[in-house]
Amino acid sequence: MHSGTRLAAVDLGSNSFRLEIARIDMGQLQPMEYHKETVRQGADLDAERLLSQDAMQRGWSCLARFAERLAGFQPAQVRAVATQTLREARNRDEFLSVAQRILGFPIDVIAGREEARLIYQGVAHLLPQSDERRLVIDIGGRSTELIVGSGYQPQAMESYRVGSVAWSMRYFPEGKLSAGNFKRAEIAAQALLDDAVSSHGRAHWDAAYGCSGTVGAVADTLAVAGHAPRPQLITRAGLEWLRDKLIKARHVDAIRLEGIKDERKPVIAGGLAVLRALFELLDIDEMQHAEGALRHGVLHDMLDREDQKTDVRSAAVQALATRFNADPAQGERVARTALHLLEQLLPATLQAELRHELARQLEWAARLHEIGSRISHADYHKHGAYILDNADVSGFSMHEMHDLSQLVLGHRGKLRKLEARFADPGFMHQLMALRLAVILCHARRDPDVTPLRIGAEAEPVYGFTLSMRAGWADRWPQSAHLLHEEVVAWQRTPWGLRLKGREAAK
Repeated sequence: MHSGTRLAAVDLGSNSFRLEIARIDMGQLQPMEYHKETVRQGADLDAERLLSQDAMQRGWSCLARFAERLAGFQPAQVRAVATQTLREARNRDEFLSVAQRILGFPIDVIAGREEARLIYQGVAHLLPQSDERRLVIDIGGRSTELIVGSGYQPQAMESYRVGSVAWSMRYFPEGKLSAGNFKRAEIAAQALLDDAVSSHGRAHWDAAYGCSGTVGAVADTLAVAGHAPRPQLITRAGLEWLRDKLIKARHVDAIRLEGIKDERKPVIAGGLAVLRALFELLDIDEMQHAEGALRHGVLHDMLDREDQKTDVRSAAVQALATRFNADPAQGERVARTALHLLEQLLPATLQAELRHELARQLEWAARLHEIGSRISHADYHKHGAYILDNADVSGFSMHEMHDLSQLVLGHRGKLRKLEARFADPGFMHQLMALRLAVILCHARRDPDVTPLRIGAEAEPVYGFTLSMRAGWADRWPQSAHLLHEEVVAWQRTPWGLRLKGREAAK
């Protein structure tokens, strides 16, 4: 992306929705605008994990206002991510279908560890360069992310289902503040977060940083009250003072502390209890408030995705393939063949950015198509799809992982299992390219694809046509046999496949 390009990150958090707009200047991001609205969707997620209509409407209304600021942005310039509340909500698809139409851009629901990775990127890019080992903590509305890393590289990432909104609702009912409520909230938080000690305890880091809502409000309050030894520093003594102040207030409506805004009052007690629990568990004496956050990490990740060398997804795919002992030579072979076929299938009028993303996604699916073999060779495509649907893989949103899982699921066997995707031309082109590549590479050697041409019709009667030169089928009879079986498989779809050439009818 060239200098002057604007990028925008939308963060659909459990407590607040945020919009950050920045401009690229000589490869660096310069902030332009920041908008935040307290939506508090996480407070309206019921025991059945269903978002209320009011919560959805608040979210839609906020996104409509964000959409006005995003008018004129191209798809490659905007990324919207959703976190814990929409990870949990069983009716998230109902919300997202409307939300994406209102916003005008896709919304990625990201896994907890991916959220942690992006948070670390946001914080690290706004801190001075250093080799120190850093602990980064983000207490959100319904989840808390803990990361240990150095420089721009996170090394241990975890996400826990404990946050300011959830803990305030559970342990400070009706806004009542008491010593007993704080004690119960802190003990419960420690019990849930206890296993973080082995990976994020004091031996693993040199300096502690906190970011976003709870930590920011606490740091501001302590600074104004004179309980911070230096600006934006949080200490154990400061947390003790703030807890006592809240207990004396007795109710959230009676909180009168500069630094705690009205919209933060209903959730500050739960957030403070979680923060005190972390200080105790991880042996933190002091924590510096950091300006970076999830939205900043999203912006930097958008820059990294532009180059395959810096796109963390490519390295993550390689690591996943290695973990499950997928044959790298076969993965490379299938990927190369599939990309050769896809290039012929995609319309010449397709936008370069979409063409690039479809090709990259197909390459990843090809490299991962055998990961299920580690579990069992029988139905290994089903095992592979399950792994991809349930794995935390750096750089990928949940829907991106599901798209990969669907390609892996569909690379062999019957096609009716993917009926829901038949109306998606991009996916069907990828699927055809992958299935043919697997067939052509079945002998685990480089196939002779020069005599083959594949085409797709815009409004398919047959859908796909594979042409072969004279002599190819005689030279590769097993591949020709498998291709004829593939024709039968595609007859059960609206697309279809036909083979063209003198030997095709044999």
